Amino acid sequence: MKRRPIRSKVQNMVLMISIVALLITSAVGIISMMRIQKDSEGALTSQMEQNLDTITRNKATLADSELGKFSGYVQNFADYIHGLYTNPAGYVNHEVLPPKEENAGVFIIQRTLRDKAVNVNDVMAEMNLLGNLEQIWSPVLLSNKGVITTIYIGTESGFLISYDDQSELSAEGGKDIYYDYSKSEWYNLAKNTGKTSFTNIYMDGYNRGMMITCTTPFYDASGKFAGAVGMDILISDLYREIVALELGKDAYAFLIDGKGHIISPTDLDKGEARSIHQDEDITPLVASRILAGETGISLTDNRVYYAYAPVKSTGWKFCVRIPENVILAPVRDVNRNVIITMILFVAAFVVILVIVAVVARSFSDRLTRPILALGRDVQKISSGNLDYRAQIHDNDEIGDLAENFNEMAASLKEYMHDFGVVVAEKERISSELNIATQIQADMLPKILPPYLGHEKFEIYASMNPAKEVGGDFYDFFLIDDDHLGLVMADVSGKGVPAALFMVIAKTLIKNRAQMGGTPGEILADVNDQLCEGNEADLFVTVWLGILELSTGHVIASNAGHEYPAIRRTSGKYELFKTKQSPAVATMDGIRFRESEFTLEHGDSLYIYTDGVPEATNINDELYGTDRMLDKLNETIGGGAEEVLAAVREDVFDFTGEAPQFDDVTMLYLKFTGGTAQEMHELIVDAKTDKLDEVLDFIDGHLEEWDCPMKTITQINIAAEEVFVNIAHYAYNPKDGKAKITLARTGQDVEITFSDEGTPYNPLEHEDPDVTLSAEERDIGGLGIYIVKKSMDAVSYEYRDSHNVLKIRKNIEYCLSVA
Repeated sequence: MKRRPIRSKVQNMVLMISIVALLITSAVGIISMMRIQKDSEGALTSQMEQNLDTITRNKATLADSELGKFSGYVQNFADYIHGLYTNPAGYVNHEVLPPKEENAGVFIIQRTLRDKAVNVNDVMAEMNLLGNLEQIWSPVLLSNKGVITTIYIGTESGFLISYDDQSELSAEGGKDIYYDYSKSEWYNLAKNTGKTSFTNIYMDGYNRGMMITCTTPFYDASGKFAGAVGMDILISDLYREIVALELGKDAYAFLIDGKGHIISPTDLDKGEARSIHQDEDITPLVASRILAGETGISLTDNRVYYAYAPVKSTGWKFCVRIPENVILAPVRDVNRNVIITMILFVAAFVVILVIVAVVARSFSDRLTRPILALGRDVQKISSGNLDYRAQIHDNDEIGDLAENFNEMAASLKEYMHDFGVVVAEKERISSELNIATQIQADMLPKILPPYLGHEKFEIYASMNPAKEVGGDFYDFFLIDDDHLGLVMADVSGKGVPAALFMVIAKTLIKNRAQMGGTPGEILADVNDQLCEGNEADLFVTVWLGILELSTGHVIASNAGHEYPAIRRTSGKYELFKTKQSPAVATMDGIRFRESEFTLEHGDSLYIYTDGVPEATNINDELYGTDRMLDKLNETIGGGAEEVLAAVREDVFDFTGEAPQFDDVTMLYLKFTGGTAQEMHELIVDAKTDKLDEVLDFIDGHLEEWDCPMKTITQINIAAEEVFVNIAHYAYNPKDGKAKITLARTGQDVEITFSDEGTPYNPLEHEDPDVTLSAEERDIGGLGIYIVKKSMDAVSYEYRDSHNVLKIRKNIEYCLSVA
């Protein structure tokens, strides 16, 4: 076979690939441009219609908002006037004078009488009270100067107060002038409709242009119609503010009022409005759609597009007129540009083909030159000269190959040196682990206990990592003054990777929680972020709760984590079991379930990682949640730090010499907010004739708490059994006292019976076998058995020379007001 140098192979290959790529690209480009040329007219027309419809809708909304602003003004004026009538003593009289010649061109408040039958002295007090309107009219008119020309009111009392710069000359030299506004459209529109309205278009009497008036009624202190507020709005300036559009030649936007009059730039210049039916381009069908308040776009027989939408606040319509040839103008430009582009494409193809041929030859020479040089260097090394080094230093695969040969030659000489490097590297890794341990510790809250002296909670947390660095973490932080975030989490894996993932997860959770939202929403966002680039497939189980400090209400989300333990004030620790969601970072798009519960005053919350229940001793026995709950119940009454220290010590005593399998992380919170106990106490002689007094004491408070008779009866039976036992046996044959304490904490009612009699624990008595008949059962024990079965909790202790027996009943379902 004829030998072909690599240079020739590379040159031919690059040339062939380039030609094929250019041919394919050119074919695709030409076909695409021809398709663009074919589809451009329909696409651009459709796009323009869509844009035109969007512009029309948006402009109609803008017009509605702008006109709604004027409606808001006059309604505020009416409310202010009603306040003047309601509380005249709260305002200082403001004198209102007739128009004066010297005030022409100056914005000022002035009066006009309805007719000569109105006596100024009779209405002076009301007029001066309403003169206070100047202070709220002035800023409104100045901020809308050029659009609002005049603000005024007309009263049933017979006078009109206006605020403008058009002072008229009095025929009698500064005396009152007269104008019967009660017959005007604006006054009767407000009076008859009883709501804020806009008048039809009219020509301003001062030749300023076409106007509309926004009017609304106002009422006196008794709610009787007292007059109307009017605001004159100059249509020309309003048009420039909200209507005008730059759409091209013969294209413009316009308004149509309630009577079907067109308000366009041409009509404004002429000072008159023409009917929509007078426009030759608008067909009767299009006119009927516009006047009916429809939203849409239509092409008339004269090839003119009309887009229209209603202005809801006034009953007007906003329209855009644009000829079809204006829309299709870009299509002609596209067709011309497509032809030019195709010519340039062919020319560029020829030029690129020549350049590729030259570049391919040059590239093949540059590619093979270092390969030939490397071959000569390798021959010298293979001859036994291990001190020789290849001289190729290119930053590519050839350079890498040359470097590999050099490393192979030097490997024997550098063996001892490499061994030292390995030892140094091990020391460096150990140092980095120490630093990572410190970084992880710094990431956790360092001030413990935190928030000392906080009136609504006590909190403490701890973590004992299984390795130098662990994957567990906890966190707590105030989201705002009334919400406390609580986090307990466990990252899969151990060591540095888990610690790094822990740092990221902790930071994301806290930052996202500070932005607000529920625990489910927070974990959903954090989950999606952690899933990005999670090539190590790490995940984290999380229990996230948000405590509302003012109410004790907790919203929580459990993402594959351990169940928390909750202790009510008068009870024991119990697991709070809810449905769990998958762990965070297992897959994106997960929705996390939420659960809710409420902590009452004195309740405790304990959260932890699986390092506690899954701690294993040398016999492969698990510590378990039962041992954990038992230890927690032994710590009742202790502080937050004491509780965690006791559990941690118990876990490590259980595991003994067995290596720590997992991180041991815990957090304890005691809620001191909410409502404290409501407590009542009764001390009576321990005699059976005091039973009625004891039951009346208990029933009275249960009835105050709206407890139903069935529950009261259950509690009475239990209380009677306990008190009668005290009366019969506690002091026999002597006399003594019995103290009954009735306490309510949230939904729990706890009754404590205390006496100084002979120590006796009735709970130690074996429960009777209720499956036997009365004749077959042993005597005794049935009463206390009924107490234990009917109550939620029964406990006994001998404390300070007292027998103390407590019964507790949860009455959540029977409270009308919790």
